[in-house]
Amino acid sequence: MLPFALGFLLVILQPSTGQFPRVCANMQSLLSKECCPPWDGDGSPCGELSSRGSCQNILLSQAPLGPQFPFSGVDDREDWPSVFYNRTCRCEGNFMGFNCGECKFGFSGLNCTERQVGTRRNIFQLTTSEKNKFLAYLNLAKNIPSQEYVIATGTYTQMNNGSNPMFRDISVYDLFVWMHYYASRDTLLGGSNVWRDIDFAHEAPGFLPWHRAFLLMWERQIQKITGDENFTIPYWDWRDAEDCGVCNDEYMGGRHPTNPNLLSPASIFSSWQVICTRSEEYNSQQTLCSATSEGPIRRNPGNNDKSRTPRLPSSADVESCLSLTQYESGSMDKTANYSFRNTLEGFADPQTAISNPSQSSLHNALHIYMNGSMSQVQGSANDPIFVLHHAFVDSIFERWLRRHRPMLEVYPAANAPIGHNRENYMVPFIPLYRNGEFFKPSRELGYDYAYLQEPALESFQDFLTPYLQQARQIWAWLVGAAVFGGVVTAVVTRHIRACWKKKAGTSSEIQPLLIESEDYNNITYQSNF
Repeated sequence: MLPFALGFLLVILQPSTGQFPRVCANMQSLLSKECCPPWDGDGSPCGELSSRGSCQNILLSQAPLGPQFPFSGVDDREDWPSVFYNRTCRCEGNFMGFNCGECKFGFSGLNCTERQVGTRRNIFQLTTSEKNKFLAYLNLAKNIPSQEYVIATGTYTQMNNGSNPMFRDISVYDLFVWMHYYASRDTLLGGSNVWRDIDFAHEAPGFLPWHRAFLLMWERQIQKITGDENFTIPYWDWRDAEDCGVCNDEYMGGRHPTNPNLLSPASIFSSWQVICTRSEEYNSQQTLCSATSEGPIRRNPGNNDKSRTPRLPSSADVESCLSLTQYESGSMDKTANYSFRNTLEGFADPQTAISNPSQSSLHNALHIYMNGSMSQVQGSANDPIFVLHHAFVDSIFERWLRRHRPMLEVYPAANAPIGHNRENYMVPFIPLYRNGEFFKPSRELGYDYAYLQEPALESFQDFLTPYLQQARQIWAWLVGAAVFGGVVTAVVTRHIRACWKKKAGTSSEIQPLLIESEDYNNITYQSNF
C-alpha cells in the first residue's frame, strides 16, 4: 500500500505529459480556444513572469500534403490542435510542458540546465530486482488515475463546438493506450461512413519520430508516478528469436493453461482490461473510444498466419534495412520502395526494400506474431509487450541515424500523408511537438541504448559506414585526381632534378643538404619555390 500511496501523491503533485490537459478541458477554454495554464511556480500563464514561456498563437505548417486524404474540415485531428485550441504555451530555452513547468527531454534541475542521459537496457540483462520493479511500475501505471490529463469521449462537433465538453478520467497507462488509438483511428464522416486510409502515427514518415516521442513521454510518466528519476524503458531484442522469450510469467505473462488466447493467471497482466479495441463498433456508432473496459489482454504468440509472417525478424533483416540510405521515398506511405522507414515499419521486404502488401516484416512482424491484442493497430498498446517492442524498434532507428547522420532536411517537409510533414504537430500531444523535433540522435533527447554503447565491431562499422558510402560516391573523382596528381608529381620531379644538375657548381649556401654536418645549424634552409 505504501508504494501505491506514494505514487498517487506524486501524480497529484507533478504534471504529466499526454493529451487534453485537465485545466483546459472545460467550456471556457474550448470556446476561447486557448490552453495557457498558469505555472504553479509563479502563478502566471506559462510561467511568463519567470521567463519560462508565454501564451502564443499556434503557427501551423502551410506545406502541401500528400493525396491520401482527399477531405478538409471533417476530422478534429486536421491541423492539430487548432480545432480545439489556437493559442497554447510556447516555452523558452530548456523548458517544456503544457504550462512550461517541466524540463525538455535530456535536461533536469530547477532551471533545466543539467544535462541528463539515461541508458535503456535489454530486459534479459536486468537483475531480478530491477525486472520485478519494472513489472510493478507497469501495474501501478495501469491502476493509478492521471491527475493532469483527461481524454475526449466525443468529437468537437458532438461537443457542440465546445459548449458541451465531453471528457473523462483515465489511468496513466490507459492514457497512452488511448493516445495511440486516437492517432490511428478512422475518420468519422457521418452516417455510417468512415475513411480508413488515414493514420497520424503509422504508414508514413512520422512513424518513427511519433513513437520516439510517445516512449519518452511514457518513460517520464513512470518516473513521475514512482519518484524513480533514473527509470528507463527496457527493450526486447527479438532478432533471431525462435519464440516469444518474454511470454512467460517471469516477464510479460505466459500462456493460459486452458485457453491459449489468454494470459496465465499467475501473471499480473492477466487481470488487465483492454480499451479501444472495437473500432468497427465505434465506426458504426460514429463515436470515439470512451476507454471503458473491453475484456482481458489476448495473446497467442506464434499461432499467427504463417503465410504473412512466417518467422520473427532476423539479424540479417535488420542489417539489410540499416543499409538503406533513403529515410523516405516515393509516395511516402506504405507503398514506398527503398524507404528505410517503410522497411523498418514492415511494409517492405527487408532484403529487397520493395513494398509487399502480402507480407509483414520487422516491426509489423512482431505485432502479427503476437496474434492478439498487439495485432490490431488501434488497440495494440494494451499489451505491455508493446513498450519493449517499440523500444527496440527505436534502437534500430537510432542505429540508422548514427550510421547515416542525416540532416534535418532529410525528413520530408512537404507532400507527406496528412500529419506527417516535418513541421506538422504530432497528434494528439499537448504540449505540442513537431515531427522534425524527434528526428535527431537519442542522446540529444536524454537517453541511449546499452548495446549501442559497447565498443563492438558493429558500432565501429556504424561509425565507418557513412564515410565509406561517401567514398563510393566520389570514387571516380578520387581515381582521376590520383592519376592527375601522379602526372603533375612526375613533371615537377623531372624539373627539380634538371635544376639540380644545372646548378651543381653553385655556392653551397643554397645547397644545405650538401654541406658538412657541423655547419648545418648555422644555415637557414631556403626553398627554391
